This record gives sequence, structure tokens and C-alpha cells, in this order.
Amino acid sequence: MKPSMKVTIAGVELKNPVITASGCCGYGREYDRLYPMEKLGGISLKGMTLEERQGNPPCRIAETPSGMLNSVGLQNPGVEAFLRDELPNLTGRDVVKIANVAGSSIEDYCAIAERLDGSAVDMLEVNISCPNVKHGGASFGADCTMASQVVSEMRRRTKKPLMVKLTPNVTDIVSIARAVEDAGADAVSLINTVLAMRIDIKTRRPVLHNNVGGLSGPAVFPIAVRMVWQVANAVKVPVIGMGGIEKWQDAIEMMMAGAQAIQIGAALFYDPYTPLRVLEGMERWMEQNGVSDINEIVGAVRPW
Repeated sequence: MKPSMKVTIAGVELKNPVITASGCCGYGREYDRLYPMEKLGGISLKGMTLEERQGNPPCRIAETPSGMLNSVGLQNPGVEAFLRDELPNLTGRDVVKIANVAGSSIEDYCAIAERLDGSAVDMLEVNISCPNVKHGGASFGADCTMASQVVSEMRRRTKKPLMVKLTPNVTDIVSIARAVEDAGADAVSLINTVLAMRIDIKTRRPVLHNNVGGLSGPAVFPIAVRMVWQVANAVKVPVIGMGGIEKWQDAIEMMMAGAQAIQIGAALFYDPYTPLRVLEGMERWMEQNGVSDINEIVGAVRPW
């Protein structure tokens, strides 16, 4: 008998805990040519804003040792275009659809939540790493009060489960996690990218046109594991772990740290079949180690 891979996040059942991370597989169309997205537990869709955004000028992606830098700038067609052009392709498909939401103001987040409330998406992933333009450009996710306000206002405007995506670029990620939980978050996902920079010594300019960007990939995995472990031990809502996962061993480790599901991002750029390889490896490990239900390993780490 095959082990059970089902997990439940905020009342939403996933057939397995493997989710593709936002921005790394668009709206799923590209992956239809490779394998059915129904093999996955979920897909976190490309981050959307209220209006269309062209994103940052190039260069906006750069390879680094054991990772990549990106400063794409949330290029997307806007929520109305998503509902009109992209969501119909996803509706009715047997995969959990997670809409990643971003904004420059609380009003933006709320307007998107209202538009998506009656849609076929299963869950909203709230990207609070965006700058609050009305208050000096500080990231919503860097301050407990701002993070709480975003979540509480969105909570009033949608019945969809809210998964809040946490930034690692803070002094104390646990306090932010507790703040959004208290404000009505149904789950948290972490980590988003780590703020980083590289310089081209020939031109003496940063490699990214935006000067700085987000570091993702295997280089950040130990940071992600540490933060997931800390947050999972501090909140009662489900935790979704991400940041540098590229092998099935990484996924098992992240779940032992306390994640109930995992997201795969940067690895998709060099191996789009990574989610399937991870899933197969996890199932094989479970069979070999007598684990009948994937939920048995969540938080199974035994600290010294």
C-alpha cells in the first residue's frame, strides 16, 4: 500500500505537499507541455497586482554561486487580465490554485482580494515583501503593525483562506508570523528571497539594474530551515516551507523542521521536473522508512 501524501492547509486538501513557488512557473501553461500540473499538490501563481505592471528594466535576473538573484519587479498583466485570460485555463483542474497577491498600498491588496473572492482560486498567498508606497517605501512584512493591517483588512474582504508569505529580511521573523496569525492569517509561507547584491568588477556596476535583488536557490536553504523551525514552534497555523529546495532530501528536512507543505522555486529554472523528482523521492523514502502518512514527519526534528 502506497503511503498517503495528502496534506490539509487551512481547510484546503492537497493530494501531496509539493507546490510550485510563485513566479517560477507562470500560470501553469508552460508546464502543460512537460507534465500535467495535476501531478502536483498545488501551484502558486505568478504574483499579481491590481493594475498591469511592466516590471523592472533588465538585467533583472543573474546567476550566483548556488543560487540566483532576481529583481523582476512583479511584471504581470493585472488582476482583471488574470481573471479573463488565465484563470479559465486553470478552472476545473485537479490542483490547488494559489493566487499570489501584491500591492503598493493596503487598498490595492483589498481590491484584489475582493475581485478574487468569488473566483475559482482556492487560496490567496499574500506577498507582504512589497514596499508600502504611502509610508516611506518600507516593506509591509518588515513591521508587525503594517503586516497586521494588511491581513486584517484583507480578512474582512474575502472568505478565501489567506496564506501570508513572510520576508526573511527582518530582525525577528517570529514576531511578524505571530502578528499576521493574530490578524487572521490561515497559514504562513516562508521564506521569500533574501536581499542581496553582486557587482560586475569590469563595469563597476551592480549586475542587476535595480542594484539589489532577492537571492534564492540552495544558498538560502539553511536560512529557510532555521526560520521555518522557529515559526512552526511559535504559531498554530500551518507553515509552508520554501527557500532552496531542490532535492527530495531537502523537502523531508523542511517538513521535519515544521512545514506541512513545501514550495519549489529557483530549481525549476534549471530542472522543471524537480517537483516530480522530489515527490517520487519522498514517496520512496517513506516506503523504505515505514512512514505511512507524510504528516507523521511534520515537526519531527528532535533538538538537542
